Amino acid sequence: MSGPSLRRQVEALLQGAKQAAAELSRAPTRRKNRALLAMAESLTAGAPEILKANARDLEAASRRGTGQALLDRLELNPKRIREMAQGLREVAALADPVGKVLARWRRPNGLRISKVRVPIGVIGIVYEARPNVTADCAGLCLKSGNACVLRGGSEAILSSRAIFLRLQKGVRAGGLPAGSVNLIWSTDRQAVDLLLSAVGRVDLVIPRGGQGLIRQVTAKARVPVIKQYQGICHTFVDEGCDLSMARRISYNAKVQRPGVCNAMETLLVHRKAAPRFLPAMAEEYLRAGVELRGDAATRRILRGLPVAAASEKDWATEYLALILSIKVVDSVEEAIRHIRRFGSGHSDAIVTRSKARAGRFTREVDSACVYVNASTRFTDGGQFGLGSEIGVSTDKIHARGPMGLEELTSYKYIVQGRGQVRE
Repeated sequence: MSGPSLRRQVEALLQGAKQAAAELSRAPTRRKNRALLAMAESLTAGAPEILKANARDLEAASRRGTGQALLDRLELNPKRIREMAQGLREVAALADPVGKVLARWRRPNGLRISKVRVPIGVIGIVYEARPNVTADCAGLCLKSGNACVLRGGSEAILSSRAIFLRLQKGVRAGGLPAGSVNLIWSTDRQAVDLLLSAVGRVDLVIPRGGQGLIRQVTAKARVPVIKQYQGICHTFVDEGCDLSMARRISYNAKVQRPGVCNAMETLLVHRKAAPRFLPAMAEEYLRAGVELRGDAATRRILRGLPVAAASEKDWATEYLALILSIKVVDSVEEAIRHIRRFGSGHSDAIVTRSKARAGRFTREVDSACVYVNASTRFTDGGQFGLGSEIGVSTDKIHARGPMGLEELTSYKYIVQGRGQVRE
């Protein structure tokens, strides 16, 4: 479907979302929670049909020669479906942000002013090959009082459709309007353009996917966008640190799930720690199938091991795969300079025993999440106690880091008086 017929379809969908958003904004918490729990039950009951649709998506992706990292994001299994359903239940258990009073004060003239959380309205989500995003985003938007318009990538379209149909069944069972959760059925790129240009009908767009998608959305959007450009995450192993801890953290940050945005892409090692730390660490990486790329100092220390020469491009690359760049640095200052130059503002960590250097690292590394003695893999809404996240923002305005319920609200001022007029 394309041209005028697609435009009419998207326009009708956005109109329904706008109407639903008005009702959602005043829906009581208990009704939203009832719908979320019904959505979770519907997902669980529909697991066989969702898995069947996902198998067809996976088969098509394999025929196209899709890489392993993308296949991992695309694949669903019974456990992942249970996790999607559990995510909806966890969102239902969270406090409702809508109506929360952020501050209140009284003016000398007697005016009483309150700053109160309110929904944003209609939120568009444009995403690629992660069908679980369909459920995660729908649940968070609904609990925060927003209608959502989902547009998944063609790689996962059958999976997304199957999930959406189960979610919409739950929405209706919970007594909320069907327009609360919407999916653009078409894979035509014009549908995304229509969503991005829907001024007055779409209040915010959040892209979830690779750098190409995010740049495309940002360039074309006429509505506000919150984005995460890249996850070029670093771990800095400081001199005098607990090397056993450093190995556990560095291994987890790279190997545990390399195809996600909070996985480490560059390992920075203090020159005084490198001779004792790198040989054993490199052996662990190589046994796990990690391809290593290092600067000259790293390759000297790891002479005899398969370590390719790292280029300037490597420091600025989000691999999303079992590839790691390693650089030896002279100080925490040099590590910070490297991160400021090549980092993406996502997640960066220091492993150290020094409170002074930890403090300097956390103050001067300008990223959404900065870690001391922990893996960057924790940058996640669930791990932060926010429930399922709608994404990780590397922007600095409105929302930054894992975006949970509160980040999907705005606020308004309620001013109460007794007949005051301005002189």
